[in-house]
Amino acid sequence: MMQISIDGPAGAGKSTVSKELASRLNIIYIDTGAMYRALTWKAYNSKISVEDEDSLTDLAKSTEISFITNPAGQRIFCDGIDITEVIRDPIINDLVAKVAYHPRVREIMVRKQKDYSIDRSIIMDGRDIGELVLPHADFKFFLTASIDVRSNRRYQEMTAKGYEVDLLSLKEMISVRDNWDSTRSVGALKILDDSIVIDTSDLSEEEVLEKMIRIIKEGSRAL
Repeated sequence: MMQISIDGPAGAGKSTVSKELASRLNIIYIDTGAMYRALTWKAYNSKISVEDEDSLTDLAKSTEISFITNPAGQRIFCDGIDITEVIRDPIINDLVAKVAYHPRVREIMVRKQKDYSIDRSIIMDGRDIGELVLPHADFKFFLTASIDVRSNRRYQEMTAKGYEVDLLSLKEMISVRDNWDSTRSVGALKILDDSIVIDTSDLSEEEVLEKMIRIIKEGSRAL
């Protein structure tokens, strides 16, 4: 069994790399950020304020979030509804950090994430995976990149999907998200003592993957 955590700020390339790494290693991938997006989407459609921690906590308890992998890729479902595409809407981007900021919401979501990892090889990406969800992971990667690079990546990703976004506004939003993620009281984004830090600013996706796979192969021989 092998468990890998991949943490890092928005736009560092976690999800893209995690999906491909899981495919190459033939193990399960769970996008924990998508889980918070799913909860945010449900709260938004239920007209629950992102400031209302009590209601969001109750919502998290009663919400069923699941992943299904098919030949077209991984899909995420919220209470049986496929929400893979809608949770990438700019509205959800604007709100998700506020939902994820609440300690009691994070406690419930971390519990759900831990349930996914019981007795199985898995790759999870997020902000607090190495610290709270997979504290005993075999490998704890921390991907990062400059804010300019991360903003450009997110801009290209969103415009490719047809969303109209302003690059400067997107950069500001990512900067705010960085602050929210790194200062919350529970599950703050941080580099751990055993984190393997990779700056992806000047690396292609393939170069990042090759570096991670080399580290895993070399480390696996020592496990």
